Amino acid sequence: MAAACPGLIVAGLRGGSGKTFLTMSLVSYWGAMGRWVVTFKKGPDYIDAAWLAMASGRPCYNLDPYLMSPEQILASYARRTEAAQVAVVEGNRGLFDGVDEHGTYSTAELAKLLGLPVVVVLDVTKTTRTAAAMVLGLRALDPELPIAGVVLNQVGNPRHESILRKSVERYGGVAVLGALPRLRDLGLPERHLGLVPPPEKRDAKGILERAAELVSHYVDVEALWELALKHTRCIPQVHLYRAKRQASKSGAKLGVIRDSAFHFYYPENLEALADEGLQLVEIDALKHSGLPKVDGLYMGGGFPEMFASALADNQGLRREIRSMVLDGLPVYAECGGLMYLGEGIRAQGRSYPMVGALPLWTEFTDRPQGHGYTALEAVEENPFIPKGDLLKGHEFHYSRVVSLDESKVRFAFSVKRGRGLDGHRDGILKENVLASYTHLHAASCEDWAFRVAECAKARKASAERLALKALP
Repeated sequence: MAAACPGLIVAGLRGGSGKTFLTMSLVSYWGAMGRWVVTFKKGPDYIDAAWLAMASGRPCYNLDPYLMSPEQILASYARRTEAAQVAVVEGNRGLFDGVDEHGTYSTAELAKLLGLPVVVVLDVTKTTRTAAAMVLGLRALDPELPIAGVVLNQVGNPRHESILRKSVERYGGVAVLGALPRLRDLGLPERHLGLVPPPEKRDAKGILERAAELVSHYVDVEALWELALKHTRCIPQVHLYRAKRQASKSGAKLGVIRDSAFHFYYPENLEALADEGLQLVEIDALKHSGLPKVDGLYMGGGFPEMFASALADNQGLRREIRSMVLDGLPVYAECGGLMYLGEGIRAQGRSYPMVGALPLWTEFTDRPQGHGYTALEAVEENPFIPKGDLLKGHEFHYSRVVSLDESKVRFAFSVKRGRGLDGHRDGILKENVLASYTHLHAASCEDWAFRVAECAKARKASAERLALKALP
């Protein structure tokens, strides 16, 4: 057993209640004071995590009870916080919301597993004493859950705040540690997946600075810091993944398409690939005119539909990727990466040519086409996932495949939960490409990073053999 880093969990009664704003504001404020804070995001999420990473100046890691075992969650928490003073975990949706009526995989269950206190952000729009009933209900639903404080959000005026504080503390039995007013013009616009990501906000750092200043004025940040420091526990010393193979330092390079259009990557996935001996080479699909020398490609999700014109204009990179795919380059792609590899994207009433490595067109719609956790079975041999494996992942996409020449592809996965490509299949296979709508987390598919690395290393070794044969 080892002592874990102290911390707290920021939760709410629903999505959009102000959890991300409070979390990133606190972290930004504490960071400006020189305090070492590590952040985590509960549930499948890239955008909130990106804001938390920018606020802390360090990667924000995922803690998801659906994608990870309890042992993996504890191991990840311990590993990422070894040198930290405090950890801050942002919950998702409502505190008790899970996949069923029991709240399985909820933020509440994660809080109990980690032994961390919960601070609830309470949206009090057009509410006074009823807020106390909400807090009392949270405490009554699970008396074992340590709800340690409340931060009021959307407070109208001083009188509104006074009634709320007295009601929540007297009848709800929980301390009110802050009262955020109705904030306007902070510069945090939302889009269909939530907040607009930091890479698209030129003033992202300025937003965080203003948020830190606001939270220091309206929230008892020192009381929250002391609250976090009080709560620590011992956790078993367990391994994050299965016993690691000895990674060979082959010098193989994996290109990672990472820019404003493609930035949905779990830091755990990138770290797992590096741990397998790969050198990660970042590629900007909007700016780089050609493909650097790499032995494989990893193409994450993002918002290619928002940058479709710029992606289409970069003909040099599109042409080189298509050529390398035809030459057998191993490529693993998720969601936005799938769209980019297709023949084109239809968005905003226009059609934009893409890489053309996959015989399909995608269309951006105004409604979610796939949303939530997924479960897949690998039913076809493929470069990256062993046939027969059962996978857990997640999806959230407004695009759909509108034309696909099925005679030229195979399908890697059978969909057991979720939407995938059509409710039945996911994972398009062509050449050495696997492209799916499902996002995987390295902890939920422990062979994935190893097999990506093996493909890249094999590609590099093959190129070296060919080069030796070509010598006079």
